[in-house]
Amino acid sequence: MKKITLLLFLFIFVSACGVKQVQNLLSSGNYDQAIENAVSNLRTNKDKKGKQDYVYLLEEAFAKAKERDLNSINLLAKDANPAQLEKMYTTYLQLNQRQETIKPLLPLKLFREGRNAIFPFDNYNDQIIDSKNALSGYLYANAKKLMATTDKMNFRKAYNDLEYLNQINPNFKNVIQLLQEAQFKGSDYVSVYTKNETNMIIPVRLKNDLLDFSTLGLNDKWTVYHSNKQKGISYDYGMVINFRQIYISPEQIKEREFVKERIMKDGVKKLIDANGKEVVDEKGKVVMVDNLKTVTARIYEYRQFKLCQITAKIDYLNLRSNQLLHSFPIISEFIFENIYATYKGDRRASDDNYYSYFDRNRVPFPNSEQMVYDTGEDLKAKIKDIISQNQFRN
Repeated sequence: MKKITLLLFLFIFVSACGVKQVQNLLSSGNYDQAIENAVSNLRTNKDKKGKQDYVYLLEEAFAKAKERDLNSINLLAKDANPAQLEKMYTTYLQLNQRQETIKPLLPLKLFREGRNAIFPFDNYNDQIIDSKNALSGYLYANAKKLMATTDKMNFRKAYNDLEYLNQINPNFKNVIQLLQEAQFKGSDYVSVYTKNETNMIIPVRLKNDLLDFSTLGLNDKWTVYHSNKQKGISYDYGMVINFRQIYISPEQIKEREFVKERIMKDGVKKLIDANGKEVVDEKGKVVMVDNLKTVTARIYEYRQFKLCQITAKIDYLNLRSNQLLHSFPIISEFIFENIYATYKGDRRASDDNYYSYFDRNRVPFPNSEQMVYDTGEDLKAKIKDIISQNQFRN
């Protein structure tokens, strides 16, 4: 009985909190959030007595939201500012969507007054279509006006307008064609190339990898990178990957010898007391204990090592003014390392995680070209970081 009373109290408390929250939203003018919360609570058991407060609040919130939106539309219509057409269009959509949210719940009964809650719905289809067409015409004309200039930023603004236009009114006139033109003329084009200031030959596949920007995952809608200049494109910027120095260490094999000892269990033995007698338990059985012994191994470890270090510099150039914008130094390394070992004695004396070295052998060292190429993976990652954090256009 106590549990039932407690659960009932908790239910009433939670319900009261929900109603209070909707009341607060309503009194603060946040009508649509109040509607959303009330509708959410009325989706189940809408005719229960405990849900009546939500019905009253929903009725009031709907009336106030509708009045506010219609007043706003009336003001916008009198202002006759084309820049406000989007506001008018979205307000009509909001009026319609609000009705569609409430429709599935109808009718909603108000038992105390013996009537259904009143929600005066209107058909806004004509207004939505008319305002959408007016907005489409405005966006189209504005985009055309922006694209009549030579300013790349204007083309980007036009692209945004046209993209929105295509969302609300697909295939309006030649919007798709204009979108492509705005994208092309609003983009910054970057010519990327390498310079070798070292006395070593840079592997062709490394240069190809560094210049293949499709693998870098750079999602910049307005910057296009070309490693091969294309006809018909006026390049805005240049990015030069300067190889300043390449250092490759000699091939090294370092050896070391050490001894490992470990106490291991080797079966069991009888427990003997200080007098040399066997120890027995309360049942008269001889007590057996672990037989421990020390095992030893002499380990011969070999470490193959080779290092490649590339020092480079990334230059950002403004090709229109022929000025150096930024320089970013880079140092990348690749280490080839192979450790293998042999032993004399009992291998169990070594650490468990060392066993794998006993199963390895000496391997051929990579040649210099391979070392330089492998260093390129780290170099490519650092170039990506530079580009991601430093835009050409401020």
